[in-house]
Amino acid sequence: MQIIRLYKTAATLLAFYDEQYYSIKADWNSFVNRKELFKNILSELPAQTRIDKATAETIIENELQAPIATQEVWAAGVTYFRSRTARMEESEVSGGATFYDKVYVAERPELFFKATPHRVSGHKQVVFIREDSSWDVPEPELTLFVSSHGTIEGYTVGNDMSSRSIEGENPLYLPQAKVYEKCAGLGPCLIVTDTPIPPDTLIKMSIFRKEDMKYSDSVPISQMKRGHQELVDFLFKGCAFPDGCYLMTGTCLVPDNSFTLQDNDRVEISIDHIGTLINDVQTLH
Repeated sequence: MQIIRLYKTAATLLAFYDEQYYSIKADWNSFVNRKELFKNILSELPAQTRIDKATAETIIENELQAPIATQEVWAAGVTYFRSRTARMEESEVSGGATFYDKVYVAERPELFFKATPHRVSGHKQVVFIREDSSWDVPEPELTLFVSSHGTIEGYTVGNDMSSRSIEGENPLYLPQAKVYEKCAGLGPCLIVTDTPIPPDTLIKMSIFRKEDMKYSDSVPISQMKRGHQELVDFLFKGCAFPDGCYLMTGTCLVPDNSFTLQDNDRVEISIDHIGTLINDVQTLH
């Protein structure tokens, strides 16, 4: 698999391919929202401005932004068996547990709106937990970049912040459990590949509290019940995305029920081939 890494920064769009950085003066939306994106970028790189590694890494360190412009972020739920089990556990008291069991085996997947661009945090930026929630977790997810044509053109790391106490109280509270300020993380870059990301790709999440690791685990994306294009096709049945969109594909890494995030926790999510997304946690007041 060949990979082009795209970094969105305040100053420029950076591409990294074959150990060389390129500075690209282009609008993010028009640059990434194309079919056969890898092929197109590869053909254009020779005409772009080369910059040295030290300069590029300084720009990335100081000016990196989330790899998003006007795209919406959507998410799929209950795509892994562990997620099904966790949702059933948190909703047992409310009587909503059977909803998650049924959607896991249903033809139609669970898809929900997650975030507008201004609610998305990038690498080393803060994500929020809600003040009116007592049980909060990050959800590490392989996130697809999908063109306006419905084709999967790239991948990034996603952090789908979730209030388990609110969703568990009543499944109808899902929008409040999922959608609020800084409720999602994306980054550090968008990778564009010549072939689909392999099924043995590992997702790993670690959570630190004052440098003490409170949780760490990993899982291959092959454990997903749903196919990536299957999720995209259902999303595009009722929606159009003129600038493309992001689709989080669900999680299998769920901390023990006794765990909840606290202020100043650090969440590190790594996905093979893409990199590591780091977010600090604060309460939204």
